[in-house]
Amino acid sequence: MIGVLIFPNFQLLDAAGPISVFEIAGRLAGAPASIKVLAETAGPVRSSSGVEMLARSLRSAGALSTLIVAGGEGVRAASRSAKSLAFVQAAAKRGVRIAGVCSGAYVLAEAGLLDGRRATTHWRRTEHFLATYPKVRLEPDRIFVRDGAIWSSAGISAGIDLALAMVAEDFGEKISQETARQLVVYHRRSGGQSQFSSLLELKASTRRFGPLLTWAREHLDAPLTVEHLAERAGMSTRHFTRAFIAETGSTPSKAVERLRLEVARQQVQSSTEAIERVAQSTGFRDPERMRRAFIRVFGQPPQSLRRAARAS
Repeated sequence: MIGVLIFPNFQLLDAAGPISVFEIAGRLAGAPASIKVLAETAGPVRSSSGVEMLARSLRSAGALSTLIVAGGEGVRAASRSAKSLAFVQAAAKRGVRIAGVCSGAYVLAEAGLLDGRRATTHWRRTEHFLATYPKVRLEPDRIFVRDGAIWSSAGISAGIDLALAMVAEDFGEKISQETARQLVVYHRRSGGQSQFSSLLELKASTRRFGPLLTWAREHLDAPLTVEHLAERAGMSTRHFTRAFIAETGSTPSKAVERLRLEVARQQVQSSTEAIERVAQSTGFRDPERMRRAFIRVFGQPPQSLRRAARAS
């Protein structure tokens, strides 16, 4: 049985997304899922959108195999609720598979389930989460993270990716793929995929260099030296460097490396292309240079990220 824990002002898709995944997967697998929406008080529970879900009381949960904790605007109050925390802690002690979707990670952290564990949450909450729960090994740039029986995911739609990964564990990769196609999400993103785009983040801070950054991402196999970029921008090297740093908060070389790392990681995780070829196409040239950059930024070499993506 699958339980979905909600609370006043929860995020609707945090609950509805995984519910739909398990419902469709169960039907495709010929083992219809038993799903219960749970809350401290039985009855209609209003989401942040105003739409309500009808919930059962925590006492009616029964023998759960999986517990999904939604996130949302009301998560702070939910994470201070002794009743909800005790329910989550009791489920963990029984060996129930538990997941926090988006800011649902706050409930898991307050319950002590994330102490010493790897976890993630929505990137906008990273700074506050790290300050509030220093014992958690937060990985802020992950779509979802699994550490034993405890799972966590990034914002909203990432809960669907997490649920699809659970379906792959329960019913196999074929059912997970068929479920994804039924949902028209093509297929689940791997847990190690980035929550956001370096290009969009850099472009958001600058109008002046937006077109240049777009061009650079499309020509990563070019030298892309500071001199090369400055010439394309029609500026002297010194003036270009100063203006670029002032507008983006990053040096041109660091910005190019971020773009290269993002594209290289996508290729490493989503393709079978040789690591040497990925290094060439993304401008690292030397695979060892790319490996050092991966370890410095992601904490793992390309081969480890590829293995993790295939296993997730």
